[in-house]
Amino acid sequence: MARLAISALLLLLDPLLALNVAVVGATGRTGQLVVKALERDGHSVRALVRNREKAQETLPSSPNVECKVIDFCSAPAEEVLSACEGMDRLVFCATGITESGDSVDQIGMKVFLPAFQEDYHPSSSDAPPKVVLLSSAGVTRTSWDEDKKQRLIGASDIPIIRLNPGGILEKKCEAEDMLRQSGVPYCVVRPTGLKFEGWPQGRPIFSQGDVAVGRTNPMDLADVLVSVLTEPAASGKTFEMFTLTGYPAPRSCSTALERLKPDSSMPLQEAEVEATYNVLQQMLPGEEQDATKLEMGRTYEQVDSRAVAARERGAAPTERERELAAGVAQTAKSGLGIRRLLQKIF
Repeated sequence: MARLAISALLLLLDPLLALNVAVVGATGRTGQLVVKALERDGHSVRALVRNREKAQETLPSSPNVECKVIDFCSAPAEEVLSACEGMDRLVFCATGITESGDSVDQIGMKVFLPAFQEDYHPSSSDAPPKVVLLSSAGVTRTSWDEDKKQRLIGASDIPIIRLNPGGILEKKCEAEDMLRQSGVPYCVVRPTGLKFEGWPQGRPIFSQGDVAVGRTNPMDLADVLVSVLTEPAASGKTFEMFTLTGYPAPRSCSTALERLKPDSSMPLQEAEVEATYNVLQQMLPGEEQDATKLEMGRTYEQVDSRAVAARERGAAPTERERELAAGVAQTAKSGLGIRRLLQKIF
């Protein structure tokens, strides 16, 4: 809370610090929190939405929040460029798969990035990110070889990786690469499973190497997505995050961001990845501290209390899990509540 107060005070003292920020996916559960965090911190928000009525119901009624109706998956390029006119930053929170099987994340990177390439000056090496992409932990793990999957089994043998509904992880990974190759200053944030109820706010823990497993409080995620918009130390970096409960939020994310390596120096050495994995496995929720024991849709608490049977490592997906994964893939195509369903399978 102290960090939020300091951010708001700085904006009041220097209005030039306020940004004009476009938010894609603004009416989703995470997008709503991002809009509210931006408005709270004194920024002006343009919410790019498909449904005006939903936006009016869910977003703050404020002179600093405007809604622009656009279906970017089908809109002409000129319309997308017009929707971003005058915007300093973009936070991309949308996700899903179109009826034709195309990735909403990839379409978004294709159509929105040109709007932020035109006024970018490469000489500004210390510039904060212009585009922040909300991705997901786990996007690289389906491509790990068998040896790596076994060494890091607590990160590879978990529901979202085993079932990967609709191939969504690879699609997100490709969208990340599109952003990295665009030349626009960027930051990619990869949260672990979002927990909208029953997991309090705490301290965001950043890591690299794609071995993070656990739970992320969505309000902590929104605060991080907003914070990195003004952090030069976040530019050109990709990191995973989860919420460590019981600890206060830091006053600033700067120090943690400065410790992260830029994508230009990736990948990490495998010894670094394994060391990170060994530390993060100690921070898993639950008493068992073993995510491989979870079937899709089950919780750490259910396994701890023996309300459900613990899964055996390496076991094939059950029919129930396959049906749930198929439902997630279908929901991704409809564009309705995809993140809400994905939270069940981390």
